Amino acid sequence: MDTYFPAASATLSRRTFLQIIAQAPLLAGCASLLKLHPWRSFLDIKIGQMLLVGFQGLDVPRQLALDIGYYTVGGVVLFDAPGRNIASPDQVRRLCSKLQRSADIPLLIAIDQEGGHVSRLNPQAGFPPTASAQYLGLRDDPDLTYWHARQTAQTLAWLGVNMNLAPVVDCNRNPLNPVIGAKERSFSADPAVVTRHALAFIAGHHDAGILCSLKHFPGHGSSIQDSHHGLTDITATWSPSELIPFADIIKQGKADAIMTAHVHNTSLDPELPATLSKPIIDGILRTELGFGGVVISDDLQMKAIADNYGYLSALELSINAGVDIILLGNGYISDATDVPRTIAAIKGLVHEGRIPPTRIDEAYRRIMLLKRRIGPTPGRPVER
Repeated sequence: MDTYFPAASATLSRRTFLQIIAQAPLLAGCASLLKLHPWRSFLDIKIGQMLLVGFQGLDVPRQLALDIGYYTVGGVVLFDAPGRNIASPDQVRRLCSKLQRSADIPLLIAIDQEGGHVSRLNPQAGFPPTASAQYLGLRDDPDLTYWHARQTAQTLAWLGVNMNLAPVVDCNRNPLNPVIGAKERSFSADPAVVTRHALAFIAGHHDAGILCSLKHFPGHGSSIQDSHHGLTDITATWSPSELIPFADIIKQGKADAIMTAHVHNTSLDPELPATLSKPIIDGILRTELGFGGVVISDDLQMKAIADNYGYLSALELSINAGVDIILLGNGYISDATDVPRTIAAIKGLVHEGRIPPTRIDEAYRRIMLLKRRIGPTPGRPVER
């Protein structure tokens, strides 16, 4: 059986001893899960918690229930596309409740509810209209931004959604950017305005018990292409000023999680896009900006990654770079083997020495610490 603890030795270093003590509550929770799932290992459980998956259907599919109950998948993400997950407020509330009842460890239930064009909960399904980040940035009234964010967060809390994959803190350096500027997803081209309104947005969510994820690190606002459709190179358009909102929000301790961008910037990493880049995630985000929280990949099944890197390579590179949660939002709808295949792949990479076990431990610890901050949901209360 895989274990967390290091090999026995005559003496443990003080640092190792303190690390073990610090993780004792998390390991205790893992041990209790092993009693419920004696056929699973610590490693299996920890890897499962690293997955945030999309799915098809207005109810909990049998495969997803298996992925959550047996493979201990850590979270799901809801979408509004045809055949996906959103039909009405009551239906989404029932869905979230059933999802939580399927899990032994409370789930992260995430959604992209930025406001404006990117709102999975829209009026067509019976939800209230929302304001775009661009509109709020132009008004430049943080109290108004807070009010809109609080309304959104209260809706999410009632539904049982506990994480909003927002706000976008990309600076609107290219208003014609097809994925950011053209969709009014950025508060402003001015980093100070972006920071001011992002903090108001986060406060509105935190006051309703909802977690947030900043996106898209290290900045997607200057791109001229959409990374959903292919690899996007921002080397010639990106500016270091795009890091300012991330840095300021991290400094104020308000960043719950940060999502990476599938953008390539040769001035930061000559070889790999941000999601797969250790110099960008571990070097800039972790070391230079001091972020110690959860890093979420953008969807690894987007074409920017899927068409340019093998799936196994993308898993290895992203986890070693510092990604804690792997987002599988698109391909999962047509491939019921995605979760077991992904867990087996990551486990194999660990056993082969290509991913250090400590990297999995770090990710699991960050995820568990984040989940301790989830408020009660309609499906089940979170044990504290």
